[in-house]
Amino acid sequence: MRKVVSKKKCFYINAMVIYFLIIASLLSCSTEDKEVQLNETQEEDKNPNASYADIDFNHWKITLPVDLNGDSKPDEYQPSDLIDFGYQTITDLQPFMYDDATDTSIVFYTYPGNATTANSSYPRTELREQQTPGSNYDNWSLVEGGVMDGTLQVASVSNDTETSRQYHRIIVMQIHGIISQEDMTTYNFSSNHAPPLLKMIWIDGKLFAYKKTLVDESTSGLDLYDDSSSTWTDIKYDFGYVGFDSFQIKITARQGEIMISANNKNYTFQDISLEKWPFENYFKAGNYLTATDPTAHASIKYYNLKVTH
Repeated sequence: MRKVVSKKKCFYINAMVIYFLIIASLLSCSTEDKEVQLNETQEEDKNPNASYADIDFNHWKITLPVDLNGDSKPDEYQPSDLIDFGYQTITDLQPFMYDDATDTSIVFYTYPGNATTANSSYPRTELREQQTPGSNYDNWSLVEGGVMDGTLQVASVSNDTETSRQYHRIIVMQIHGIISQEDMTTYNFSSNHAPPLLKMIWIDGKLFAYKKTLVDESTSGLDLYDDSSSTWTDIKYDFGYVGFDSFQIKITARQGEIMISANNKNYTFQDISLEKWPFENYFKAGNYLTATDPTAHASIKYYNLKVTH
């Protein structure tokens, strides 16, 4: 005998089915919303933090004032170590190169450690340009030219108790010379060392540009490769007081001239020495402290740094 279900009971059953379908739908939407929010948060975590300095490390290596690995040379980290925020993960690098998220800068700290580079007795935490990442042998001539543009600040520096200056001097940017691999082979040179073509130096709050120029403008041929002060000396230009405030430097180098914009001033070096400059070049930026006092120290902040060729 077939069981008869009343209309009232059918209505009740249908209502319950619809109720449970609605609840299931709401729970599904809530779960989907949470998943979307979680995915969005994860995507945000993958994005570079806007508080980091604007520096692409693909073509920069860094040299430190210490020898922690015991190879009798200053420790260095290559572009492959620094890119993609890799510098944030290297414990030995942290005391010398680290982010300051409070003002979107990266800090370069140095002091007289236990290691200096060849031909120098001064400590540095300094970036060195590498056109081919990982190689020091691919550099550029003044014919090819280059531009370096950066915003920086001297955050702190120790007092100089050994001279008449108030503070120790800091080289914050350079164009450094190097003998090309072609000339090394052609002239059978034993070393590729060459002098810095340009140094931007902070001295007691003032910014100076020091450029190499020939002592005797008639010098020619192989004599141009002599890197001693008897062949190449410095001439300078005073860009005025910057103190401990942030400032911008833009250097444009090409054959025959170097144009510098700094501290709202423009100056161009233009002479026969730049026409005769026989070396290739590479840019440097960071903190090169010209002091050997064990108590000396300095911190330089960089907010952005760009190089183009």
